[in-house]
Amino acid sequence: MRSVVSIRVLVALDGAESFSAAAAALGITQSAVSQHVATLERHVGLELVTRGSRPVELTRAGRVLAEHGAAVADRLSEAQRDLDALAGRHHRHLRVGGFPTALATFVPRAIRQVAAAVPDARIDIVDDHLQGLLPRLLERRLDVCLVFDDPSAPTLPGADRGIELTTLFTDSYRLLVPGGHRLAKRAAAPRLTELADERWVGGTPSSTWFSITRTACRAVGFEPNVALTSDDYLAVQSFVAAGLGIAVVPGLVAARRIPGVVARELSGGAPARVVGVARPMSAFRPHASDAMIEALRAATVRFGTDRRT
Repeated sequence: MRSVVSIRVLVALDGAESFSAAAAALGITQSAVSQHVATLERHVGLELVTRGSRPVELTRAGRVLAEHGAAVADRLSEAQRDLDALAGRHHRHLRVGGFPTALATFVPRAIRQVAAAVPDARIDIVDDHLQGLLPRLLERRLDVCLVFDDPSAPTLPGADRGIELTTLFTDSYRLLVPGGHRLAKRAAAPRLTELADERWVGGTPSSTWFSITRTACRAVGFEPNVALTSDDYLAVQSFVAAGLGIAVVPGLVAARRIPGVVARELSGGAPARVVGVARPMSAFRPHASDAMIEALRAATVRFGTDRRT
């Protein structure tokens, strides 16, 4: 374990103002920091720290070891939390990641169920778009994470990197138009191809939800004419209500409409996303984590019947 402690010291030194500052952060003496660095340098046969630099500057070898060491230290801390929970020394701190529409619809019901079933569990919510949640999940900084993917062209990473994925439901996209639009009250469901000549409100270039919409449009032969972009669904609806364009958004978004916006089901190549819950694979399954998975299943029954694991 001494080498592990030494690696933690090197990680703390990276960017620290001085050896003494790193020592204070770690709760050890400055001489102990020096000893740990010397031990590592003897072990690897390379200089890891540039002496006399302020702030502390790692050598190239030191930066390489610190980068890998930080990942090792994080995994060991996670292992210690699992062991403590397994031994009953403390209750699990459950870190739940969710994208905005999930947090605004079914996640609160699931959290309430978990809080009742595991009242002494601490639950922290990380609110972000999918592109921000996935790195945290893959780095095991989340215990449970709501995710979604395009069922026609799956791109969700992680299934081959130790991630367990449970499908919850399929979220079919809906067309949003202003109240006075030609398609607002028509009896027949609009087809995606009818929207080829419309002005669109879409997502930003990095938007995951809108990439699914764009892929569906291309599949039926056209590129959406995007006039305005936003990943804020309230802004997207506000633009539509103002008559600035139409939008094709996830069903969870369409379920919470603002005044002046009409939602229509689409036929003929309508996009959809598969919503699921992911967590890192592990030999230890905390009770709170299992409880959250089951609560999410229960909270999403009304959205669909797809229940693959």
